[in-house]
Amino acid sequence: MKQRFGSSMVMSVVFALISSAAVFAQSVPPLDKIQNQDDLNKAITALDAALFDAYNKCDMAKFGSLVDENVEFYHDQGGITLGRAALVDSVTKNICGTTTRELVPGSLQIYYMKNIGALEMGTHRFHHPGHPEIGDGEGKFVHLWQYKDGAWKVTRVFSYDHHGVK
Repeated sequence: MKQRFGSSMVMSVVFALISSAAVFAQSVPPLDKIQNQDDLNKAITALDAALFDAYNKCDMAKFGSLVDENVEFYHDQGGITLGRAALVDSVTKNICGTTTRELVPGSLQIYYMKNIGALEMGTHRFHHPGHPEIGDGEGKFVHLWQYKDGAWKVTRVFSYDHHGVK
């Protein structure tokens, strides 16, 4: 027996996605409510955790919701990826089910960018569960988080200095 997705079911799914994004968005204050470095650190750390939790779980709806439509992603080994759709597609094809990311403790640096948002820099480690022959990798990153149109989004990414980790 075939099941059909009626408009009410589609609307329920859309509402659930929007609601979950709204609940998360409320936990990270808008740029104009951030009063000091500690507030900024908490906000960007939470955004980083949400972005890479979605990345690690292959939750592309949530991942995409944190990425600007016109994102520019520069990778020292993979080249440039332009736009949310292309980045989500690339992560889906190349990362889902094969790679997880972990922030290296103590490596995160966060800097305020007036009227823009924040610059996040750090080191991350990549694991390949179920594929020990690949080995772990490590690299550095820079993310520009912009607060615009009522939401935090990654607009620029530089991912570089990739190398193996013993």
